[in-house]
Parts: sequence; C-alpha cells; structure tokens
Amino acid sequence: MNTVKVVSFLFLVTLFVSCNSNTETSVATTVVAKTDFPLHRGTNIAHWLSQSEARGEERKNFFTQKDIAFIDSIGFDHIRLPIDEQQMWDEKGTRNEDAFALLNDAIGWCSEAGLRVILDLHILRSHHFNEGVKPLWTDVKEQDKFIGLWKDLSSFVKKWPDSMLAYEFMNEPVADDAEQWNVLLKRVADSIRSWEPARMLVIGSNRWQQAGTFDQLKIPANDKNIILSFHFYEPFYLTHFQAGWTDLKDFKGEVHYPGQIVSNPKDEKERRIYTIDTLEKMMAKPIKLADSLHLQLYCGEFGVIEKAPVADKLRWYKDMVTIFDRHKIAYANWNFKSGSFGIVDRNLKPDTAMIAILTGRN
Repeated sequence: MNTVKVVSFLFLVTLFVSCNSNTETSVATTVVAKTDFPLHRGTNIAHWLSQSEARGEERKNFFTQKDIAFIDSIGFDHIRLPIDEQQMWDEKGTRNEDAFALLNDAIGWCSEAGLRVILDLHILRSHHFNEGVKPLWTDVKEQDKFIGLWKDLSSFVKKWPDSMLAYEFMNEPVADDAEQWNVLLKRVADSIRSWEPARMLVIGSNRWQQAGTFDQLKIPANDKNIILSFHFYEPFYLTHFQAGWTDLKDFKGEVHYPGQIVSNPKDEKERRIYTIDTLEKMMAKPIKLADSLHLQLYCGEFGVIEKAPVADKLRWYKDMVTIFDRHKIAYANWNFKSGSFGIVDRNLKPDTAMIAILTGRN
C-alpha cells in the first residue's frame, strides 16, 4: 500500500465478510520457521526511490546515513526499501546512475549498521496497482522486461550477502485472475534462482497482498528461502480516514477503534465492529499458509493516516503489534519519514508514542 493508492472498497468489504463468515476457522498457534534471514521490526523507506518526483540534491538529502542511524537506534532490525522502475531505469532499460548510487549507499549504510534490507520493486511501467490497464498481465514482452530488470538489479546488488539482503520482486500484484500472478511469480522466482540460488525471496498474494487472498497463492515447491508477505490496512475507515485519494475523501463522520467503526452509521459497512479478535481472524489465511509451509511470515505494510483520531490510532497499533508478536509475524510499518503515515517528520522529529509501540517499548 502507499499513500497514492486508490483502493476498491467493494473488494475490501467482500474481504471483510469472507474473513468473518461462520465458516472461518480459528487462528492456529503459529509455527516459528527457522531462517537465515530473521526479521522482527522494521520500517518502509517510502517516497524516496519510489513514488517521488524529487531528483538531484533534493532526493539525495531526503534520506541519508543519519536516518539509518536513527532507525537502528530506536530498535528496528531492518528496512523495506521500495524502488520504482521509472526512478531506476529509463524506458530503454538503461540505469539511472544517480538512483543506483543512492541505492548502493542505502544498502551499504544498512550493512554497516547491522540492519537487513528487503529490496522491493514497487511500481513498474507495466504495472501500477491503481491503473485499470496493466500490460504486465497480457504482454509477454513486458513480462520478459520485468525479469530483465531483476537480472540487472541482481547483478548490481548481489555483492551483499544473502543473510542481509532479500528481494521482494513485486509489490502488491493486481491481476484479474490469481492464476496470472501464480504463473508469473513462478517464472520470476525460477529466473532469480538461476542467478542467485539462496537469495531470500519475499512473496505476497494477488490483489494488493491482501490477507484474504492467501488461499489462492501458489508458492514454488521445495524452496525454503521464501518469506510470505501480506499487507494490512483494516479497518479502512480508520487507516485511511478522509484520505484524499480514496472514497473516504469526503467522509465527515467520526471513527473509533475498537468497537463500531463509525459513530452514527448510515449503512451496514459503517456498523461493523472491529476488535483485536476481528483483526487476528482476518490474518488467518496467511498464518495458516506460513504454518503449513514452515515459512517465515511478514507484514510488509500496515499503518494509519495522521488525520485519524490519535487515541484510536494508537490502540490499533498496539493491537496489531500484539497480534504480530503472538504469531511471531515480522513487520514493517508504512512508513518512516514521508507522506501522511510517517513516524518521523523531515527533521527526524519522532512520534514517540507510535515508535514506542512499534519497537515494543509500550
């Protein structure tokens, strides 16, 4: 997810209903997967090499080694680093050397600080989760290009050890059919395995990596160097309260968590009740899949917009971290510095209450 996503409300409503139906099983105790890439707490470095118009000195100065030192000092053990095709390569696939230099710096800073990195190819020219037309799913040439980008990226970053750098080769796939994603992810994973047999791969499900679609996800067989990743922004009325890029931009009601999400509700979806048990039940599918495959589970994005009521927001974060810790789910909040979800401002002034929860100090 990202601060520019237009989310389909109908899909989210369907997801909620399906995850809370009478046929939903209880959430099982999580089996902790052994891994050479252990993760616990992290943060997303959003709107730097992804979803940003800044270039030159402005981009260079937005994220520096000082930020990495801060992230390390508050107790995070990794970053998730989104990058976009448009920032990293021109339309002919030639590297934008200044962007690659920044990428090299960031991973190097993390290596020096002892932080792990999940390198996330966030947006492709052929695939943006907001766009109605996504050529990636229908054009084999675009799929070949996608794999070619990863081959070039791998050649640049493979100098860092498998134990500190992982590849999330696609963020939030949105295919018309889940099988389209299953076929493509196997092809990309097989390609990367031919270059880097032991690199950790981070893989999520179709339709924005929603927890509710994990039962449709097919993971390459006999590969234990995989981390399963889901994103979580429920209840949407809270996490995207009055967000200008969503259907809630003109919403004038009051929201609360836990309990009935909207005061003075106008329809059934505004009457829905959310508690820690509700959230945990909605994560049942990724927990079940990770347990069955003995793979590490990771929530690569979750967060609440700054416009939301503060007390309710903090209660939500507390419940989310409680669930993650209960099921040994690693996590990275969306996001670190930028946009309307950040835990610090541009001068590194922290949201101390939120950071305390995310780092297990509250």
